[in-house]
Amino acid sequence: MADTVYNILVCDDDKEIVEAIDIYLMQEGYNVLKAYNGKQAMEILSREDVHLIILDLMMPELDGIHTTLEIRKKSSIPIIILSAKSQDADKILGLNIGADDYVTKPFNPLELVARVKSQLRRYTTLGNISDGEGASQEHIYRTGGLCVNDDRKEVTVDGESVKLTRIEYNILLLLIQNKGKVFSIDQIYEKIWKEEAFYADNTVTVHIRHIREKIEIDPKNPKYLKVMWGIGYKIESID
Repeated sequence: MADTVYNILVCDDDKEIVEAIDIYLMQEGYNVLKAYNGKQAMEILSREDVHLIILDLMMPELDGIHTTLEIRKKSSIPIIILSAKSQDADKILGLNIGADDYVTKPFNPLELVARVKSQLRRYTTLGNISDGEGASQEHIYRTGGLCVNDDRKEVTVDGESVKLTRIEYNILLLLIQNKGKVFSIDQIYEKIWKEEAFYADNTVTVHIRHIREKIEIDPKNPKYLKVMWGIGYKIESID
């Protein structure tokens, strides 16, 4: 394990679940911070350096949905939703409000740990931001008014800054690095999530929609992020 000790905030109103997750994460060398409702989670976030959150949806005082929405107003920290609700609509809701992953109860603790590791890998990779001095042009990608500066991890459209989550950024970077090339949903999922694609349609589609809403003037008639019906998605090459 790397020398860095990561702080994982586990928030669930079921104390037994929190304690069980604590045991498995501590075995992997993580430091666990505990909360039992969204209000407590927000208080911990205000004073601690947290690297990832495992968050239950159904909680008293401040539920997981509103907690996620509050966090996303000012942070792109990885959030793994933990919920007894297993319907696709609930998973899509979790992704729609800004979560990075969704784990259904009852869960395999080892799978949860694996997902934590996966999210932290992506988070820390994206977090290695240079100071931008002497930034190489080969790390700056443009098409029309859309610009992705991978040295600074910045996205702009017509000079205006656009705020993306890590996963949204990684998807956009993949597509703009390969302007004009069409990627299927499964290809996008496997390249971004680094795991085999099973029922990836909803997950990828939700993130694509969010990217469009942020980079397109008219998301229903996109200029940059195009859909090739029945095939996949691409970033249009615009001189």
